[in-house]
Amino acid sequence: MLFLHEVHRIAGGNERAFELHVRDGWTGALGADARLAWHLKLVHGAGRAYVHITVTALRDGNAYEQLARRVQSGDLRSWAAHADTLRHDVTGKILLDVPWGPQVCDLDEIPTDGEERTPSLFMEDSAWPYEGKLDEYLEAARTHYAPSLEQRTERSLLEMVAIFQGALGAQRRREVVLWQRVLFPERLPMLFGHDLPEHVERPGTWMHDALAVRDDWESRLLRTSRWSPLQ
Repeated sequence: MLFLHEVHRIAGGNERAFELHVRDGWTGALGADARLAWHLKLVHGAGRAYVHITVTALRDGNAYEQLARRVQSGDLRSWAAHADTLRHDVTGKILLDVPWGPQVCDLDEIPTDGEERTPSLFMEDSAWPYEGKLDEYLEAARTHYAPSLEQRTERSLLEMVAIFQGALGAQRRREVVLWQRVLFPERLPMLFGHDLPEHVERPGTWMHDALAVRDDWESRLLRTSRWSPLQ
């Protein structure tokens, strides 16, 4: 599958209207080969105001082209034109899930009913490895970071849901996105209000060892909408 990741910067007074426009006009209109997987919002206090993120799953390249043509000149053209009146801008990228990562989802099982569910918090870590170090970073994530979350099941703040990388032709080839569900939101104040303890930055830990392959990364705290198909 391919994943269309879009960041929408919404005009403040239109936030609710934009959310409904996505729910009612995008989710149910995509068809059998494309499904909206997540609709999320950047949480208040975590960054720029009125930012929404959508992740649309596409069965293959043909599905992407068909969807792009529908937006360009087909039945979704008017939907996209109205969406533009509700937002300041939108930026997108095509991502691939890495072969060894968790199975993100079965496309055919992603709900399209718009039903409300219990929201989840996600931590989206986007990392940009050093030049020439993309493969080394991915290998380190496979052998070091991902197992560290699994081995600390009872204590880990995060659960790895997916690991994405920029697809061929992406604006930034050297980009890896760690898509992680927050298991214990009540622990976040400790993370925000204190420096990391010394023992998690020692040699042998991810925070220390990953510096050999990257030192440029960004975390975003996101909350799913209640009707987001996946939580």
